[in-house]
Amino acid sequence: MNLSNAVNNLLASTGIANFQVGQVIMICVGLVLLFLAIKKGFEPLLLIPIGFGGILANIPVAGIAGPNGFLGLIYNVGINSGVFPLIIFIGVGAMTDFGPLIANPKTALLGGAAQLGIFGTLLGALALSQYIPGINFTVKDAASIGIIGGADGPTAIFLSSRLSPHLLGAIAVA
Repeated sequence: MNLSNAVNNLLASTGIANFQVGQVIMICVGLVLLFLAIKKGFEPLLLIPIGFGGILANIPVAGIAGPNGFLGLIYNVGINSGVFPLIIFIGVGAMTDFGPLIANPKTALLGGAAQLGIFGTLLGALALSQYIPGINFTVKDAASIGIIGGADGPTAIFLSSRLSPHLLGAIAVA
C-alpha cells in the first residue's frame, strides 16, 4: 500500500468525508441554539442541552446517537428508567422563589386554580366520551388530557407517556 492510498483511506474513514447536508444543517441549528442560550440568555436551561444534544447526535461515523453510543446509554439510563423527570422536578422545585407567596398569601389561590383545571378537564374529556359519538376516551386518556389543565408541560408529558402513549404527541404540543 502506498502513501496516497493510506491517506485516502484515512480521509474516507473520518467524519469530515462522511458529512451529509442534513447533518451540517442540524449542527448549525445546534450552534445557533447554544448561541441564543449563552450569549442572549434565552431559556438556557432548555436550549443548552437541546443544542448540545443536536450537535452530538449529528456527528457522522461516531455512532454517538446509536443504541450503544453515548446518547443511547444516556437514553436507556435516564429516560427509560424515569430518572430524568425526577431530576427535572427536583431542580425546578429547588429554583422556586416563594418570596411573592409569603408577601401576599392570597396568591396561593392561583395554585388551586390549576388543580381545578386538571379535574375540570378530566371530567370534560369523560363527558365528551359519554355524550358525543365517535369520541372514546378511557379514564387514562382523560387523565392524560386533564393534566394539561395544570399548565405544567413536563408533568403532562411524563404522565401521558405512562398512561396514554398514543396521545403523547398531541399532549406535548398542547
